[in-house]
Amino acid sequence: MRQKGLDFGGEELRPAAPTRSAPPRPAARRALSVSELTERIQGILETEFVDVWVEGEVSNLRVMPSSGHWYFTLKDEKAQIRAVVWKSDARYIKFQPKDGMKVLARGAVRLYAPRGEYQLSVQVIEPLGKGSLQQAFEELKEKLEKEGLFAPNRKRPLPMLPQRIGIVTSPTGAVLRDILRVLAARYANLDVLVYPCRVQGPEAAGEIVRGIRALNRLGGLDVLIVARGGGSLEDLWPFNEEPVARALCASTIPTLSAVGHETDFTIADFVADLRAPTPSAAAERVVQAKTDIQARIATLEGRLQGALRLRLTRTRARVEAVTSHRVFAAERGRLRTYAQRVDELTRRSDRALGHRFEQARGRARQAHERLEAFRWNRQIGELRTRVEQARARLGVFLTTRLAARRAELSRHAEKLEALSPLAVLGRGYALVWDASGSRLVRTARQVGVGDALQVRLHDGRMTVNVTSKETE
Repeated sequence: MRQKGLDFGGEELRPAAPTRSAPPRPAARRALSVSELTERIQGILETEFVDVWVEGEVSNLRVMPSSGHWYFTLKDEKAQIRAVVWKSDARYIKFQPKDGMKVLARGAVRLYAPRGEYQLSVQVIEPLGKGSLQQAFEELKEKLEKEGLFAPNRKRPLPMLPQRIGIVTSPTGAVLRDILRVLAARYANLDVLVYPCRVQGPEAAGEIVRGIRALNRLGGLDVLIVARGGGSLEDLWPFNEEPVARALCASTIPTLSAVGHETDFTIADFVADLRAPTPSAAAERVVQAKTDIQARIATLEGRLQGALRLRLTRTRARVEAVTSHRVFAAERGRLRTYAQRVDELTRRSDRALGHRFEQARGRARQAHERLEAFRWNRQIGELRTRVEQARARLGVFLTTRLAARRAELSRHAEKLEALSPLAVLGRGYALVWDASGSRLVRTARQVGVGDALQVRLHDGRMTVNVTSKETE
């Protein structure tokens, strides 16, 4: 019998040929440590068996409450292999395996170095007989995804406040009652059109497709909901059919899929414009409550009022800061002096006009007395003429006097405006103070190169540095 040599640490060891002479000196060789050998075996296992499907019977299942991991053994008539489901993968498994159950497990082979045992790290586990459905689901999902039916750029937003809603679901289940209850609580005057169909069984997919197409042909709908309660993979399978997916994609109405529970995913969920975890959540998502909108409007109004008050407060503070400067205080004093002078002239003018009126009234009274004394028609006519002339002269005098007073007042106002520092600044001039703002700079000799100065212009102020100066 021919023996093959063993490759051990890079060197091939072969049995020595029998000889009668003295045995040769053994060649130097390097032994592998247990860790090194385990690492080599681990590298071969974990690169060769990255994704495998294993069929077997569950045995010795243990669920660790502290970590959430599952440990069990997969076996058949001739062999067995240890298996583990980590907590991060266990939450996606929709059933709890039991001892003696035949399952189909998918995962990767890993080596547990501390005990030198290899085990299957399971990511997907299904009761035997459901693997074909899962495979069909993945193949169809991959096909439709390549065609772009799941692309985010084809998803349409739902209207905020729809007026008419279409629902494709079973008329006898609790799903429809839950949706109608939520819609009635939020908006009682909505128009809801229900297309009754079966949502389970071999005929369900065709009825769902006909419902989607019928509601699209009807028109006038703002949102289309396709809904069903939870169930197993077989129960939800009509929503994994390709005709249903293509009908949802071809819908001209924005669609919302509410199939199963939060952990259930179907092809319809990926194709629809929006997925809701439950039918009740779909109704809440389609119609936002009036109170929510009113609360948001009230919040925005409050923010607007607050912003306006803050802006007004800041503007008032800036105006007060500007007007509190001593330059404006001095000008306010001068303005008050002129205002007092105007008041005094007004009072004098009023007294003079009143005196004139009293004189004119006295003359009129004397004329009336003379008229009463003579009672001659001719003299009455002459006196009336004289009165009218005096009245005309008085009117002319008053008009002239008033115009003169107004002209004088205008001249004072123009002088006051000309003396205003703001008018001077508006013509291009500026006021310059030292860096502390306490001393007004009048000549170039008062500053030096590098000094900081405050400059007041017509529409604001600024701080400058002196880089050079010239005196005249």
